[in-house]
Amino acid sequence: MSRPRITRTRTHTATADAPKALETSRAQAPMQLLRLLHLASPALPIGAFHFSQGLEYAVEAGWVTDEPSALEWIGGIAGASLGTLDLPVLHRLQSAWKQGDDAAVLRWNAFLIACRETEELRAEDRHLGAALLRVLVELELETELFSANAAKSVVGVSHATAFAFAGARWNIDGEACLQTYAWAWIENQVLAAVKLVPLGQSAAQRMLHALCARIPPLVEQVHKLTDSDVGISSALSAVACGRHETQYSRLFRS
Repeated sequence: MSRPRITRTRTHTATADAPKALETSRAQAPMQLLRLLHLASPALPIGAFHFSQGLEYAVEAGWVTDEPSALEWIGGIAGASLGTLDLPVLHRLQSAWKQGDDAAVLRWNAFLIACRETEELRAEDRHLGAALLRVLVELELETELFSANAAKSVVGVSHATAFAFAGARWNIDGEACLQTYAWAWIENQVLAAVKLVPLGQSAAQRMLHALCARIPPLVEQVHKLTDSDVGISSALSAVACGRHETQYSRLFRS
């Protein structure tokens, strides 16, 4: 009786290559962090400091008068708008950029701008998006999808679209990109409150510390939202933004 034939198979090289891939990932991580810090820096010349997103009218109307009410206002918008609209769309945009899905990029970009309730908010989003694209061109990142002429079109380009483009091209981790975008938004709102309420620097640091703790749950929530869940529920903020358009004395453009 003959013995059964034993077939030997080669071990897949993926296991051997795993340490190299891990080493490459670790080597890239510091540069990715630095790229994110660059995108979130207040020194980035996109003019984010010009906008309060309705906070200026909220102070004028007496809705925001001190540190607790400012914290409640900013935290409320973060939970009902930033976390349910901007971050989920940013996540989808970065995925679309990475996959080269131009149709999805254009669709989500148009959706995000259409969700801005007032002309000021739409103008702000287009301004920040176009300004960031101009900065990215200087950093040797350019896309034909939103050229100089396309950025001036009726739809325009949103800030999140340009931010997601940079994140995708620099191969930045999606979670880190979401966290950084949320941090930049929160920081800008707190700085606006410092000028408008006004608040001291110690109050600003306490607010930033408290609001930072809300970012991880907002980012975690992004992955649980379906496309039909994406939207906003910040009615009072929309009222403030609308009334700010005719406010007599203003420091901010929104």
